[in-house]
Amino acid sequence: MCIAYISVNQPEWPLFIAANRDEFHNRPSKIAAPWPNNQNIIAGIDLVAGGTWIGITRQGRFALLTNFRDPVNNIENAPTRGVLVSDFLKSSISPEKYMDFLQPQIQNYNGFNLIVGEVSSQKCRTLYISNKQYPAGTQTLETGSHVISNHLLNTRWPKSMRLKKAFDEYNMNNLHNSLQHAFTILKDTRKASDNELPSTGVGIQMERLLSSPFIISPEYGTRCSTIIAVHNSGKVLFSEASYDSDGILTQRHDWPFMLEGITSRPGM
Repeated sequence: MCIAYISVNQPEWPLFIAANRDEFHNRPSKIAAPWPNNQNIIAGIDLVAGGTWIGITRQGRFALLTNFRDPVNNIENAPTRGVLVSDFLKSSISPEKYMDFLQPQIQNYNGFNLIVGEVSSQKCRTLYISNKQYPAGTQTLETGSHVISNHLLNTRWPKSMRLKKAFDEYNMNNLHNSLQHAFTILKDTRKASDNELPSTGVGIQMERLLSSPFIISPEYGTRCSTIIAVHNSGKVLFSEASYDSDGILTQRHDWPFMLEGITSRPGM
């Protein structure tokens, strides 16, 4: 997962996430779906190291991860970061206790940003941590919108600010009818100009390639886009669109459900 827009506790929609996962095209993974051994979890699965990058449970637990781009300080044989998401989704402890549990061990991993939370039909509690933020500590996401890519939360990278602006202007009530416009916003291939590029140690050619919200290249690019939206009726929209190395849509899967213990209201 390489860029995500997160909106929390907005009118009618306590949670909205729109995210792109960027990865090598030859890295095998399973598409998002209810997990065979735990039907409460809806997420993809990394078939190389295990774990996942974004997911939600039928009880309203959710998590997402992005890598922090820092190749100079890469740790050989570090544990996979995907378990930080899957372990939270499989657990029942509070987001706060989960973050407390992680705190002593976060430096064992390569750079990451992790968001975990719990959402009900009326309120969303969302926490953030990065092992590249000093001093390291848990941060509560305030009501409103946030964006995260391969640096710290709300870093003003051009692609992050462009995605945030586009979704800030998006009318989320359109989600009742179609998710297509949200996926269109995520499929933004415009690159930043050279004078706007960050310097993260990957070289100018790679900085250019990675400077768009949606990345297309033969070896590495946006593999899928994910929408998670929770309405105050308790209805959850989970949709994933998958793409090939040319950026062509190959499949889309939708998993709408009601948060456990909530009955759908008329019109939903």
